[in-house]
Amino acid sequence: MTRGPVAQALVRHVGPDASHSAPDDLVVEEPLEIRLDGHPVATTMRTPGHDFELAAGFCLADGLLAGASVQGVRYCDGPCGPGDTTYNTVDVRTGGRAPVPSPRLGVVSSSCGACGSTAIDDLCLRLAPLDPLGEVDPALVAAVVAAAADAAPVFARTGAVHAAAAFHLPTGRLEVVREDIGRHNAVDKVNGRLLLDGRLPAGSFGLYVSGRASFELVQKAWAGGFRLLVAVSGPSALAVRTAKAAGLTLVGFARGSRMNVYSPAPL
Repeated sequence: MTRGPVAQALVRHVGPDASHSAPDDLVVEEPLEIRLDGHPVATTMRTPGHDFELAAGFCLADGLLAGASVQGVRYCDGPCGPGDTTYNTVDVRTGGRAPVPSPRLGVVSSSCGACGSTAIDDLCLRLAPLDPLGEVDPALVAAVVAAAADAAPVFARTGAVHAAAAFHLPTGRLEVVREDIGRHNAVDKVNGRLLLDGRLPAGSFGLYVSGRASFELVQKAWAGGFRLLVAVSGPSALAVRTAKAAGLTLVGFARGSRMNVYSPAPL
């Protein structure tokens, strides 16, 4: 079976008056190689758990499926052959219907490796504009942020992971919540779960992320068909430009009753 998301280590807790040694919870970080129909795609550092969702969601967001249906996802055998599964290599299978991918070199990080107008133009070529959402209810956003914070057990134990969640529009009820050391991985896990359940595009859902809204997270929200992206922290300039191109409603600094709406453009 796969390793869990949390490990323990003996640490020294230091305070103003005394110090003591005690076990402490640490988030697990391991590499995951993603393959598509047996072809290497990328390696990402992730928190173990929901690996099939992560792999499927990654292939979706990068446009690697090209409309092909996912027929199955499995762990690959280790270097010693059958029975030597390491649970660190996952193959997304489309029966050869997806194009052969060009593998990314190195380890995937939160940087997308693309920038500016060229990146947005590329997305516009393969992703259709989203249906406009309309006005955002601040009470809905506040409720989603509070509920997502309560639904993040790994963060509560370690303080070292990001969370992403799909929530229903307009009720705000959380549908899928995933945590990972990488914010992009957490979103891929949410997208992957909805993809494997046949519930994409996610036009009836909003997407919550516990950190900033980068270009890559807007790209993943657009690829999943979400019409609303809610971030606890701020967006990048490129993320805002991409959201406007997508027709995606982008909310940042969602904290309590306050929020900033970056896209669509203010009247």
